[in-house]
Amino acid sequence: MRLLLVEDDAPLATSLAESLRLGGYAVDWVDHGRQADAALAVGSFDAVVLDLNLPDTDGLTLLRRWRDRGVRTPVLILSARDAIEDRVGGLDLGADDYLTKPFDVPELEARLRVLIRRSQGGHSDNRLALGPLMLDLAARRAELHGQDLPLTARELALLQMLVLKAGQVLPREQLIGRLTDFDQDMSANALDILIHRLRKKLDGSGLVLRTLRGFGYLLEMGE
Repeated sequence: MRLLLVEDDAPLATSLAESLRLGGYAVDWVDHGRQADAALAVGSFDAVVLDLNLPDTDGLTLLRRWRDRGVRTPVLILSARDAIEDRVGGLDLGADDYLTKPFDVPELEARLRVLIRRSQGGHSDNRLALGPLMLDLAARRAELHGQDLPLTARELALLQMLVLKAGQVLPREQLIGRLTDFDQDMSANALDILIHRLRKKLDGSGLVLRTLRGFGYLLEMGE
């Protein structure tokens, strides 16, 4: 899952980005509104974490511009502005959630999980299931036939995307884009290795991770 973090407080942004990456997210950090505009124009994100007090513009102005432009990416406002009119104003302009500073990272992550699942048609709780597979997104763990399924953070992120879109083909480019940020470079071969590792871990479960050459991958229950 790929996030855009728009925050001009460098120490906060660095710490938050690191925490989110440990949780399996790819994170792109920008500290100006114009950079956020450019990032959304060229990149595909699962959610945006948006500060309101930016050096070159107000975050609400950015949000209004994005929604007027048809950008439907979930936006969570993260701001020190805690007045009711600020929270109501942000939500009325199209923000999906509003969290005030100071905040706890686990709460931020929980809110992001809800926003991303809702935007992708998933359930509102922290568990995803497909046949014998269960993903607990809050605990960052997986079970297969009731037994722990060891996964790296990136394997869990990839499997979450496949389960959310079970039965649908996910293009290779989309998967690579969602698993990496601007500072990383994930090759098609690296994705193939991830897919291979997941196939081995799902072997014998009844779940089939198919490759459709020239299109991408899909996860489904076997016959």
